[in-house]
Amino acid sequence: MARLRIAAPLLAAAALAAVAVATVRGAGCEDPGHYAPLAGGGYELVGGCVAAGDLLVADPVPPDLVARVPTAAEDGIEKS
Repeated sequence: MARLRIAAPLLAAAALAAVAVATVRGAGCEDPGHYAPLAGGGYELVGGCVAAGDLLVADPVPPDLVARVPTAAEDGIEKS
């Protein structure tokens, strides 16, 4: 029973890793991209299969519609 407790998570991890590799290989991406160092430090993804137009970004919420938490003075709560 103890061997099963040790082996089961390792087998599950190996199966998930195999599924991940198969998924990436079957994605149909010719150029997976690479990370290039930036002059000011950090890295940038160059190439890849995702174009900027593929990403959906929600429009920002106008500031007048953002919920604001009232301060203690506005709420009528006195500091003690």
